Amino acid sequence: MKKKPIDIVEIYTREDLRRFVNFSFILYGQNPHWTPPIIEEEIDTLDQSKNPVFKNAKAHYFLAFKDGEIAGRIAVMINWIEVKKLKKKKVRFGWFDVIDDINVTKALMEKVHAIGNENGMEFIEGPVGFSNMDKAGMLVRGFEESNTMITWYNAPYYHKHFKQLGYKDLAVWVEYEITLSSFESSPEKIKKFSDLMIKRYELKVLDFKSKKQIIPYVDKMFILLEETYGKLQTFVPIQKDQIKQYKEKYFTYIHPEFIKCITDKNDELIAFCITMPSFTRALKKANGKLFPFGYFYLLKALYFNNKASFYLIGVHPKYQNKGVTAVIFNEMQKTFNKKGYNIVETNPELEENSSIQNLWKNYEHRQHKKRLTITQKIKKGAKNQSS
Repeated sequence: MKKKPIDIVEIYTREDLRRFVNFSFILYGQNPHWTPPIIEEEIDTLDQSKNPVFKNAKAHYFLAFKDGEIAGRIAVMINWIEVKKLKKKKVRFGWFDVIDDINVTKALMEKVHAIGNENGMEFIEGPVGFSNMDKAGMLVRGFEESNTMITWYNAPYYHKHFKQLGYKDLAVWVEYEITLSSFESSPEKIKKFSDLMIKRYELKVLDFKSKKQIIPYVDKMFILLEETYGKLQTFVPIQKDQIKQYKEKYFTYIHPEFIKCITDKNDELIAFCITMPSFTRALKKANGKLFPFGYFYLLKALYFNNKASFYLIGVHPKYQNKGVTAVIFNEMQKTFNKKGYNIVETNPELEENSSIQNLWKNYEHRQHKKRLTITQKIKKGAKNQSS
């Protein structure tokens, strides 16, 4: 029986980007574990006229068609800062979704190879976004768990497809769910250690009551983020225009009491933590739309919740492995207990980040998710022939 052809079409218009984004709703709309994004925010991220990352990056978007229906999607990206300044000849791919047909996956990945080849790249990595501030990682464990607003969800067959096509695993992240007791019942070891670190290094914990109080520290947080993760293989420096965009994108979701900053005796920022109430249930109810009720669901999640999610943690290299993460979590627990939160979900942490994972061992916890990126050398001679 003759195989039916798979057509790969490059798309360009905002209306086509809407079809691109909506494919995940078609594929996972009936899956109770999938947390949908806000559609307009996704489109703005991919829109070259909206996202400042395109001052230093390029992207191609493809839809796969089988039997006249959309069967897959992929974004193929090159971050020129990564290529030119960091000397990493890498082509990125992300926003990858596909039906359970390895031929569709193969056809989409051929586009990644072709674009990498045309631009002189040497290897592929994905799924990732344009930079470290975007979602990254293919789920390989925890398919029965819901993804957070800052992670992707995917079916188990994705990784199987890539394995069959000869791709290798690269970066690996793990995620944890922490169950909190009352502060009085929390580990004495952590409380004592936290107090000791504060006294030893003359640290100050900053508590915020309003968003206005946070603003003077936001740029400092991004600077510290680069100092924290700058040496990681996957890190790409964040540009000023991108920082502005992230401020605008996430400020809506921020509850000031869920942010902690730590300064030294000279009032220099040496660590920070941004957590958020979990928006998973709210996003499921919103189903991709802020109107008419999406804003209400998100606002309600800010104030009526029992679960939080870690978003970003930054610690100056000088203070890494000196117990500052214990200070951060100890201070956050005070806020969580005050607000009646009893569950905290971590953001993806690199598997080799033993210092933070050792902290979770002091609490009731479970590693409930695992995700990774895959890689392969660029196939020389591959040509991009869009339909």
